Amino acid sequence: MFSWIGGLVTRRARTVLALGLLGVVVAAVVGVGAFSKLQTEGFDDPESESSRAAALLEERFAGGSDYVFVVEATDGDVDAPAASEAGAALTERLRSDPALADVASYFDTRAGPMRSTDGRYALVTASVAPGEEADPGAVLDEYGGAAGPLKVDVAGGEVVGEEIGAQIGKDLGLAESIAIPLILVLLVLAFGNVVGALVTLGVGVAAIFGTFAELSILGSATDVSIYSVNLTTGLGLGLAVDYGLLMVARVREERAAGRAHQDAVRRAVETAGRTIAFSATTVAVALAALLVFPMYFLRSFAYAGIGVMLITAFAAVVVLPAGISLLGDRIDAWPVPRVRGIRGEEAPAWARLARFVARRPLLSALPVLAGLLVMAVPLAGIELGTPDDRVLPTSASSRQAGDVLRSSFAGDGTHPIQVVTTSTVPEAELSSYATRLGELPGVVRVDPRAGRDADLVSVVTDLDPMSADARALVDDVRDIPAPAGTEALVGGASAELHDQMTGIGDRLPLVAGWLVLTTAVILFLFTGSVVQPLRALVLNAVGLGATLGAMVWVFQDGHLSGALGFTPQPMDSSMMVLLFCVAFGLSMDYEVFVMSRIKEMRDRGMANDEAMVHGLAHTGRIVSTAAALIAISFFAFLVSSVSFIQFFGLGTGLAILIDATLVRGVLLPASIRLLGERSWWAPRPLRALHRRVGLSEAAPA
Repeated sequence: MFSWIGGLVTRRARTVLALGLLGVVVAAVVGVGAFSKLQTEGFDDPESESSRAAALLEERFAGGSDYVFVVEATDGDVDAPAASEAGAALTERLRSDPALADVASYFDTRAGPMRSTDGRYALVTASVAPGEEADPGAVLDEYGGAAGPLKVDVAGGEVVGEEIGAQIGKDLGLAESIAIPLILVLLVLAFGNVVGALVTLGVGVAAIFGTFAELSILGSATDVSIYSVNLTTGLGLGLAVDYGLLMVARVREERAAGRAHQDAVRRAVETAGRTIAFSATTVAVALAALLVFPMYFLRSFAYAGIGVMLITAFAAVVVLPAGISLLGDRIDAWPVPRVRGIRGEEAPAWARLARFVARRPLLSALPVLAGLLVMAVPLAGIELGTPDDRVLPTSASSRQAGDVLRSSFAGDGTHPIQVVTTSTVPEAELSSYATRLGELPGVVRVDPRAGRDADLVSVVTDLDPMSADARALVDDVRDIPAPAGTEALVGGASAELHDQMTGIGDRLPLVAGWLVLTTAVILFLFTGSVVQPLRALVLNAVGLGATLGAMVWVFQDGHLSGALGFTPQPMDSSMMVLLFCVAFGLSMDYEVFVMSRIKEMRDRGMANDEAMVHGLAHTGRIVSTAAALIAISFFAFLVSSVSFIQFFGLGTGLAILIDATLVRGVLLPASIRLLGERSWWAPRPLRALHRRVGLSEAAPA
């Protein structure tokens, strides 16, 4: 197939390139409305008890989109005449808003729990009116901010989601404006000329347009998380540039070997094109593991990421070679003085490193292995949570409101465990049930509320809703038998986190099995060995453990919080799973890069150690440069003001650098050297199978 593609892109280069450019234009047009179609939710299992409770609350009590207005007296006390009058006026405005219902205000009731002990703050709560759509942006614009004697901040899940989405949109533009120029500079240094760099970067920019088009289409068909924008643009830009670098470097290598330009392009597609296609497949396969989770936050990353890999691989294997074919010798135009770019030959520094590791494998590997294991140690103290307003900067309205609620309204009922019955029960039975709930350890009070078709009991606690104690209380509440003739569904923030962690934990064995199986199959197809896949899995586990441990040290334990400007919190379980799958896929990406060339050398008759040295010498500079390029595209997300986007950017970039340097540069060659010829072992039936279906870069000339 790749021989046919190579012939097509050289014979019909203008047609292929024109169709590619047309596709970019169409993608740019389609992708314009992508952001408006994406969602800010999706962290919960839709089949879980807490999700069913939330749906019932929204249906029966309009409880799915509550707002908490934190009213601050800018001068003095909320009971001061001017502040009290302004608070009453705010309450009337909220009650007259047809989009809101169930307004409860301190300025009406003077209820103690709705006023802070120092008198500086008061609370007003409201729900979305039945039949109305939540519009947190309009609520913020209409009621938020300072006016006269009051300053109003707005809390609530809908508001947090609105502010996160708006912040991500701004941060993405800033991140790409930083990443693209830096990537261009590094590409110029890598190629030693400007034209080769621009052509390769063009593939990355085209991938970004394709990404937005894909998200726009997906967002019209299913729920897609807005957070997938960062992953897909980072992957699209980074891997498109990586694959472009590999393709151009292979063309240069073939030309240096004496081939004519068109023959060099065809040969590059046959060899590097095959590697790119299966490298992209490894990343897509790792992302496909996210499909087993019920949360559309994770599933949408799989949809979007797999699509991006298809777009990126197509651009690098089909469109880019057509452009190189048309450029001819001009691919090396505008050279940079005294800079010798990557030309596909062996890199002396990587050759020396490979030979040193081959001579002293234990001396080389043990310090690196020890360092990575030390980095993984913080994983032992991991605490899991879910995102709340603290992922936002302190300037955000919902963040300011949340900080006040946590500091001045402990046990105020803004984050209760909500128990909703599927039907109404007699008042005496509801009261008895509420009393039993109120006797549980950690409960401050219970607030029963009768409805027409269902009843609600709010279990108020002074526990942090994200804490292990709060999750244990959820189990205790669920253990209390519901009143006769009805079912009691337990929801609220603590129950949602409890069910999210259960949903993820139950499916982790499936994810592990999928990744092990697909890794074994893909690497067996490339190497013909059953030992190499096991070696790769062990090395990937070491590198990923170090990355995840470092993320716990930074984002949970708070190191670098001042430099990066975030609030330390428990680790988000969904983001940990996402980082693991993405980093695993990218590590397999580089595994395929390196092992395909080592296997090519083996197929040419080299012995184990010699093939390892020459394979690493050929690929080391390309892999390290490619890793630096894609790491830049992810490190750029550190400019984000949303902490879990910073987490994803830093974690992915760090995983890439660890893998491309310490793992591929030291642990991989050391392990191959120590295993010797045993590293290529497979049972006789599998060797026969590999001869029929195996893959390699050693394509026919």
